[in-house]
Amino acid sequence: MCPISGELIYIYFFYHVGNYRSSKTFKPKKNIPEGSHQYELLKHAEATLGSGNLRQAVMLPEGEDLNEWIAVNTVDFFNQINMLYGTITEFCTETSCSVMSAGPRYEYHWADGTNIKKPIKCSAPKYIDYLMTWVQDQLDDETLFPSKIGVPFPKNFMSVAKTILKRLFRVYAHIYHQHFDSVMQLQEEAHLNTSFKHFIFFVQEFNLIDRRELAPLQDLIEKLGSKDR
Repeated sequence: MCPISGELIYIYFFYHVGNYRSSKTFKPKKNIPEGSHQYELLKHAEATLGSGNLRQAVMLPEGEDLNEWIAVNTVDFFNQINMLYGTITEFCTETSCSVMSAGPRYEYHWADGTNIKKPIKCSAPKYIDYLMTWVQDQLDDETLFPSKIGVPFPKNFMSVAKTILKRLFRVYAHIYHQHFDSVMQLQEEAHLNTSFKHFIFFVQEFNLIDRRELAPLQDLIEKLGSKDR
């Protein structure tokens, strides 16, 4: 019998198990409407991920629209990070994480350009709350992320998607640098690692995050990439 790969365990947890640590999510899950083309794309992504080849799984399916593929995957990564962070919120507190950081060299201040225009220093849980709420608002905006067939994506879609993914990366970076011991205690490191590997392969495939933004986890990224060669 073949051993079950980390990728297949990951698929099982994120797509088929509804009670991953009692379905604890940080924010409500963003659902793609069943029956829509985007829902079919998501199902295609799940099926391709099931092959265990993450490099192949992130590639744009033949004949599909790039914006739509990026939209579907951005929603999916939001749900994954939402779930992963939801499992460690009890360890990420105003006291333990008084600043939003990814190790001693990287600190993040929050601004969304609308409600908070000047970057503010805040705790990690407050920053991630701001971040995930902001992402949720973008995903719920039908003018940015249209779910109906025939409705075009706006000209600024790619710019918005890149900003969303850049900010979601910071949650991964914070979890790895500040909470990996807790992740290991919960025996969730395999899920975190494969989710992050999927995320990184996707943003690399379409050049969605500047390399400088990835610096806090560059060593891990190189290690994950070398394992896949």
